Amino acid sequence: MKFSFRALLSGVAFLIMLQACKQNAGKKTELDGFMSGTAVFGADESFSPIIDEELYIFKAAFPDANPVLQYKAEADVVNDLMNDKYRVAILSRTLDTTELGILKRRSLTADTIRFAVDAIALIVNQASNDTLISVNEIKNMLNGRSKTDKNIVFDNPNSSLVRYLKTLSGNNGLKQKNIYALSSSKEVIRYVSTHPNSIGITGFSWLNDPDKDYADAVDKVKIVGVRNEDSKTAPNQYFKPSQETLVQHTYPLSRSLYIIDCTGRKGLGAGFASFLASERGQRIILKSGLLPDSIPPREINIIH
Repeated sequence: MKFSFRALLSGVAFLIMLQACKQNAGKKTELDGFMSGTAVFGADESFSPIIDEELYIFKAAFPDANPVLQYKAEADVVNDLMNDKYRVAILSRTLDTTELGILKRRSLTADTIRFAVDAIALIVNQASNDTLISVNEIKNMLNGRSKTDKNIVFDNPNSSLVRYLKTLSGNNGLKQKNIYALSSSKEVIRYVSTHPNSIGITGFSWLNDPDKDYADAVDKVKIVGVRNEDSKTAPNQYFKPSQETLVQHTYPLSRSLYIIDCTGRKGLGAGFASFLASERGQRIILKSGLLPDSIPPREINIIH
């Protein structure tokens, strides 16, 4: 009886294991498709307005597609990408040699598509008389060599905007007593709208068609014209950011926007990248006031 009881237990255990194996075999890992499924993307929060517009139209056109955007500061997005928390990132720069090497060691490559050009805008309070500035004056201001007593504010220390300003000024610290990092681009605009003695630096996309929660603040600031003394074509002229000045390269402060797909397959990352680069995706950027990577052709209907 003792032997039979053990045999019975062994048989029951075997059947349970067999059933579990069958259930696990029936479970397949669901991968996102080119225009379907769910996938997490990391994105630089400093240009979330235009990405949100693209995402809204993309989801409406492809209801089976569900890209989930995690907006963070640029440094955090890149760090998460390197640590394999997601494999698609939207940034204002391409990956450097070290970062590409990390991907290569994981047998991954980076498919990179530029889809837009954004401008870096300087804003002041509507009550301010300062409406013009030169590139050299900006550099001096960021390096503490300017006589200005204005507070200079930008989004946060880890943002792509701060990286841009450090490169522009050659100053890796930006620790002058009148330079402050806030929490977001919205906070920069709100601060300048209530502080006449301030200069804000933000992405141009935040000033076009703002959301209701900070639209009143946008109405209380104005954009400063910028002159590039080193320009070969217009060293004495001041320009404000616009599609025209971006396409003509007369506005000196600009940055490209990229989507970087490291999945190595034609999944949702490739699908969203394809949409951004498509005529429809580029028209959304054109309508937003930014410069699309490829300007869509105008359609003219001639009625006879």
